[in-house]
Amino acid sequence: MTDMARRRFLVGTGLVGLGGLTVESLGPASRAATPTSGPPAVTDRTAIPYPTLARPFAMPGVKDQDWTGALFVTRDEARFAVRVGLLTASGALIREKMTGNLWRFGPSAPDGVYKQVVVSSDDRKIMPAHLDALREVIAHPDWFTAQEVTQAQATLPQLEATYAMVQAQKRSIRVRYARTDGGRSVVAAVTALDADLSIVLEAAAPWTETPTFALANGCVLGTEPGPLNPSRTGHFALAPDEPARRATLYASVGDMIAGETGKSGTAGTAVAALRYDLAKGQTITFTATCDDVPVTLEPAPRHKVIALLDSAQARVARGYLTGTGPVGRVADAVRDALSLNTNYDKTTLRNFVMWGWGGAGGLFTGWDSAFDAIEAASVSADLAMQHERDVFAAPPPPNQVKINGPRYDQQNSGPMHAYAVWRLYTRLGDRDLVDTVYPQLVTFFDLLPEWDADGDGLLESPYFGDRVGGRGNHLGLDDSPVYADYQKIPKKGGSGDPRPNSNLTDVALNAYYALMAEILAKMARTQGRSADATRFDAIYERIKAGVNARLWNEERGLYLSRYLDGRWNEVVTPTVFYPLFAGLATPERARVLVEEHLLDREEFWGDYVIPSVARDDPTYCSGGPVHPRSRHFRFFTKYGDGTAPEQWKGAAWPPMNFTVYEGLKRYGFEREAGEFAARSARMYLDAYDRDGWFPESFDPEPGQSIMDSAVDTAWRTYSWSNAMAVQTMQELLSDDPWGDDPEALMFGGVTLPGTNSLANLVLRGHRYAITSGPRSTTLTRDGLPIFRARGGRVAVRDFVMSKNGASFDITADAPTDVVVIPGNGRAHRVRVPAGRSHVEF
Repeated sequence: MTDMARRRFLVGTGLVGLGGLTVESLGPASRAATPTSGPPAVTDRTAIPYPTLARPFAMPGVKDQDWTGALFVTRDEARFAVRVGLLTASGALIREKMTGNLWRFGPSAPDGVYKQVVVSSDDRKIMPAHLDALREVIAHPDWFTAQEVTQAQATLPQLEATYAMVQAQKRSIRVRYARTDGGRSVVAAVTALDADLSIVLEAAAPWTETPTFALANGCVLGTEPGPLNPSRTGHFALAPDEPARRATLYASVGDMIAGETGKSGTAGTAVAALRYDLAKGQTITFTATCDDVPVTLEPAPRHKVIALLDSAQARVARGYLTGTGPVGRVADAVRDALSLNTNYDKTTLRNFVMWGWGGAGGLFTGWDSAFDAIEAASVSADLAMQHERDVFAAPPPPNQVKINGPRYDQQNSGPMHAYAVWRLYTRLGDRDLVDTVYPQLVTFFDLLPEWDADGDGLLESPYFGDRVGGRGNHLGLDDSPVYADYQKIPKKGGSGDPRPNSNLTDVALNAYYALMAEILAKMARTQGRSADATRFDAIYERIKAGVNARLWNEERGLYLSRYLDGRWNEVVTPTVFYPLFAGLATPERARVLVEEHLLDREEFWGDYVIPSVARDDPTYCSGGPVHPRSRHFRFFTKYGDGTAPEQWKGAAWPPMNFTVYEGLKRYGFEREAGEFAARSARMYLDAYDRDGWFPESFDPEPGQSIMDSAVDTAWRTYSWSNAMAVQTMQELLSDDPWGDDPEALMFGGVTLPGTNSLANLVLRGHRYAITSGPRSTTLTRDGLPIFRARGGRVAVRDFVMSKNGASFDITADAPTDVVVIPGNGRAHRVRVPAGRSHVEF
């Protein structure tokens, strides 16, 4: 190969290829890794054509919990990974599965142009709250049982000694990445935050690939045949800014771990490891790249790498979702959290949002992922679209009904993914996704009547077995006490799903059933399928009539599940509000639900909302002893007890909050929705700001230090947690999934505290920014003002703007002057009174 055919990576002189070493263009509208037609499909899973990532590319973050890593992919899908491993004082190597070791992250961008994380040898299995709880037990023996006091006295000294040792040996590093060179390369820096620590800079395979690595002049070079075309080889290079104390090649990752932790590791070419010893505050930098032709790499000066990283960090806020005030703080957190959990699907060759702490081996096609897609749409249109299309390209899981798309064993998966696709359409305007997945959703929907045990048009809960655990899996309500006493009914016929029927007509399941019928009718109308729309409209109306006739308990003023023999299921959970989400409640019943139940502090309302069981229900926090005189440890039982207040007997779940919030918005409870969203955001930020976590669930009682942010569980980086937070962003600016016009917007709010702003929110191809406060609200589109209100706080709904005018509903808390500037630039002015008005120009 001639020199001209080689691509020389001259970072030492500040050059990359033919141009300067610069951070790639930032911002959702101009990314280097923009969707293109991409490479051919690897498997039948990619039979649905949809965008992929341009190649070659480098992406900080690899898979699952490789928080300190970066992935490199060539045109023919040769893949390489870089990781930064941290050696502990005890000689262990922390290199992946780092959830417990993750202390802080962000700012970060969802497409990887900048990423920052802090990891530590302290995995926080013992928190100060654990020690404080045991001290309180010992200090107040009359509040607790003799057994609890004895156990606390025995356990506390051991935990205190372990905690002190962990803190004395604590070692932490900060890792920063920025993408350069059109997205195919990265620059990075690793900084020691504690004294006398060692790191291992590792180059290896991200999954089961078989690259070959070599050492050359202090750098690492790698090659691998591309899986899409083994006759073509992908190339990789890594160059640190200073020589490693030790550079070693190993035969496997296991050998590398053994060799770097003082044991014997077999030499080979599968893994390259560069060992560094760092003093507190010391930084090393490195550059890495991949390509389809051989590359050579020279180290970049440290000051240039740091300057690039600083520039990329500063520019994240200018090109990606951000804001000010409480809502802006939420926006930054959601952006960083979803950026952290952005992963790569090595089978479908797309990015997706990792649903939980371990990724479950890749994309999850259950209920969780629908919320992830809706959240991601606020952060990155590309990420949201890749994620949701991946759901429908995925094959059915083993031992499940053989339909592609959302998991059929969770009957809420189909309805929520129908809703997610519709939200991506109203938010991003992508009709192609609706057209593509519609047939799969119809197939899913048409199977659901197999759960109608008595043929009345309403669905009964599937029966999951004799044990209580998991009986609510079909709704993401795994261990909800609603399902504790339902009974099995044999099922005749059906799709082949092996689960029997049950005798419980389920409020939540029928709300989802109706929601899916409604969404399918909307989708059918957008495609001109009038017969389909008529069919689904009729089914929706039938379900609506059935729910109101059979599942409304007039005496209690609630929608409750009911057994086939007519008995009511008396357990009260937030699912009593799910008919609002589906539009099933009459206006009067909606008022009763909200005013007499949701806002009742003895039942659901509180500083934190919404508990998974009503506060006055006998099952609320019934999993263990209650200590009412203990202010901070009311539900504490013992160290390591992850069941108090019990996940499904009180814990606040983000999807539940999101569902209740959406119902409030749908029925026009503006003040209640705004306050609900604000309380949800406070709960989310309490955990995020204090612990750097976005957990699976939350303690419903503020100040309950043990479970306040799921510290007794591993679910600390759970993507659906962001559903708790995006409500406030939707209060400030959002699409409108319920209106007749899918292009309509909702913005402003009458109850959000203080002055809040959002910037760089992309809706239907336009970049919006909004600032809303007690006396003024301003909305801009693509940098130009289109709406201004002065005088009072306003909430605007059904806002549709044309070239010459606009129409909208507006609620103001004081007389307000409104200016609208449509596409022709001619301003329209109107003064609206306090209260609700309709405006049309």
